[in-house]
Amino acid sequence: MSRLLIKASNPMCLLQDAGRFGVRHLGVTQGGAADWLSMTWANWLLGNPASTAVIEITLGGLAVIAQDDCTLALAGADLAASVEGQALKPWHHFQLKKGQTLTFSHPLAGARAYLAAPGGFVAPQVLGSCATVVREQLGGPDGFGRALAVGDELSFATDSSAVREIPLPMQPVFKPNPSLDVVLGAQIGAFSGQSTFDAFNQPWTLDSRADRMGIRLQGPALVYQGAPMISEGIPLGAIQVPPDGQPIVLLNDRQTIGGYPRLGALSPLALARLAQCLPGETVHLRPITQDAAQRQHQAFMQCNFGRPDLVLS
Repeated sequence: MSRLLIKASNPMCLLQDAGRFGVRHLGVTQGGAADWLSMTWANWLLGNPASTAVIEITLGGLAVIAQDDCTLALAGADLAASVEGQALKPWHHFQLKKGQTLTFSHPLAGARAYLAAPGGFVAPQVLGSCATVVREQLGGPDGFGRALAVGDELSFATDSSAVREIPLPMQPVFKPNPSLDVVLGAQIGAFSGQSTFDAFNQPWTLDSRADRMGIRLQGPALVYQGAPMISEGIPLGAIQVPPDGQPIVLLNDRQTIGGYPRLGALSPLALARLAQCLPGETVHLRPITQDAAQRQHQAFMQCNFGRPDLVLS
């Protein structure tokens, strides 16, 4: 086994995988990588299964020291990563020699980077996953929902089964002002006509009030005209509209039920893109039918991974 020693960390450096499934009826949320697509690419670079455990680094602040020579892979945001002062760009696998330090500083493009290791990082499985959900005290390096801390050691397999390269034209680029596809929800018809128009024709700004539970959007106030709701299950990417009319996109660590009306839910690809947006960035919402979203997703996954059935979010 090879090992990494955590030299510097913060509460937003977490072990993640695809998350927990089949447990929401117990009130346990999904967790898992916020940008499932970048996690998939990081694992793909090393020949790992798509849902293998990785480190999710949000905004930077992580430094690790190699305790052994090893091969790692990096995907997602460019967080000014460097090895002993030499810049390291995402979407590649790389060698880390014993004693070398890998450091993530600050965002240059995107918000979340994913560091993968051969066979994945070893961590306790809690309800079938090592995904860290701090609020529920589940997952992480000790199984109790703890973020990575200085002094932690992470183990992983010494050799990678098959390292790969992502062709340059296929490497994701986080362009500004993205359009995010929204599968319309059951309450869409209960919003005022002006609100429905504004939702899909006005820009939305990401509020600084954002975490792994959800991201608040700032823009025109949306008016719900329907009857009061009984709380119901909430899917990943759901766009709830509280009484102030400012939508909240619910992410991996969301609550399992809620009683606010919903515009709909982001498609898996849109959700991955939103996870790479920083506070203050603007996005546009774009309505799409469920069938169209499914076809779009299958075509993307077939083109990039040869797996149209692969959906981790």
